[in-house]
Amino acid sequence: MGFIDADAHVDETEETWTYVLPSEERYRPVLLDPPGVGGFRAGQGNHHKLLVTAGNTRLQRYHGHSGTTDESRELRDVPARLRHMDELGVEVQVIYPSALLYPTQPRPEVETAVYGAYNRWLADKTSGTGGRLRWAYIPPVLSMDKAVAELEWAKENGACAVFKKGVEYDRAASHPYFYPLYAEAERLDLPICFHTSPHTYVSDIGETVPFLHLTPISAFMSLAGDGVPQIFPRLRWGFIEAGVSWVPYALKEIRRTAKQEGDFDSTFVKANRFYVAADTEDELPPLVDRYGGADWLMMATDYGHLLRELPAHQVVVDRAQRDEIPPDVVDRIVSGNARELYAL
Repeated sequence: MGFIDADAHVDETEETWTYVLPSEERYRPVLLDPPGVGGFRAGQGNHHKLLVTAGNTRLQRYHGHSGTTDESRELRDVPARLRHMDELGVEVQVIYPSALLYPTQPRPEVETAVYGAYNRWLADKTSGTGGRLRWAYIPPVLSMDKAVAELEWAKENGACAVFKKGVEYDRAASHPYFYPLYAEAERLDLPICFHTSPHTYVSDIGETVPFLHLTPISAFMSLAGDGVPQIFPRLRWGFIEAGVSWVPYALKEIRRTAKQEGDFDSTFVKANRFYVAADTEDELPPLVDRYGGADWLMMATDYGHLLRELPAHQVVVDRAQRDEIPPDVVDRIVSGNARELYAL
């Protein structure tokens, strides 16, 4: 069995927005390449286009520095992406968005049109990959009935997770507003996955958003603190692209609040069906030794966004060969735990 990449990405393109329904054409996003300058430039001279969605203008980031090709990153050449996965030793990638990590607009009709187009595009582009390219469904949470109704279609068309922001329209992840979505995801055996993203609507075209990586941590702590995993006892939860170095702090705060003692640290994460994606900079040995990380740690490449010297999964293999982590936990971290989370 090959590696499971718990967090890969696509770049949305002009083709993505051709999947907008005819009745929603007025909300179709437009990519602009400003004339005369070859695209908006920000951050070390990188080329960016502008994504305009119903009056909201923001950067469409360019990821050409990521060690991937435009054709692969944008799914214009799906076989090329699969060949690259073969080179990396990756059996399955789970795909998250790029531009749509950021909210569109706080208008239900816009959110439904844009997220619907993205979901249909990704279902279509990955349909012929034999399950090697899977994806996270983006729910239009301002239209909760529709978000819930579409979940079964999403699963039937290759989705293996539900993408969720850690804080969404000023509601924490534990807010009862989201319970209908959680209940249907539990019924369909789809995990809820909190990927790094801004917590609310962003209207400027700046490249950085403060506290971007804190939203999955917020979700982890609010879900645990309010006992949501006990309300949905079969639902699995993923925390993606925030690394894992924060887990000891989160557990300390939860333990202090809940006045837990004993073997709390080594069992809590797995007992709540929490799975957390690590990166190559994380210090894994203490997480494995003290916090039960062999049962909930996953590896992710952030494919399409970052360039790393070695594939993330190979870093884990190398650490085991240097006796930094037990060899018998490697398969769990590079494959088994992600298979559990995404029910692959």
